Amino acid sequence: MAASYKVYQSAGCDSCRKALKFLDDHEIDYESIPIVDQPPTRAELDRMLEHLGGDLRKLFNTSGLIYREMKLGEKLPKLTPDQALKLLEKNGKLVKRPFVLGRSRGREVGAVGFQEAEWKKNFHK
Repeated sequence: MAASYKVYQSAGCDSCRKALKFLDDHEIDYESIPIVDQPPTRAELDRMLEHLGGDLRKLFNTSGLIYREMKLGEKLPKLTPDQALKLLEKNGKLVKRPFVLGRSRGREVGAVGFQEAEWKKNFHK
């Protein structure tokens, strides 16, 4: 059986480690994908954006070095959604992680970052 969830993560990310531990502890199937080597696809970014109510900023790793170096805090409000999503699909370091998409109880769920209370509600076997 295919994994229930795709988890884009980075080995050096504390939130990612907590998220993977949560999934392991709850015996939830997932596919772990290194986000730097293989960023989410444009289709996945579009779907996540829907889960986030269209808030592009929530897709970005705003505390990351590259985000700061590129001065995206200033530039992001001026970018079109297409321009912002192209940046994300080309550079996994810009994407907030963990980045998780999957199906639970017949519906697609998605989340960026790890908030245990939210994950308990949304992610199931």
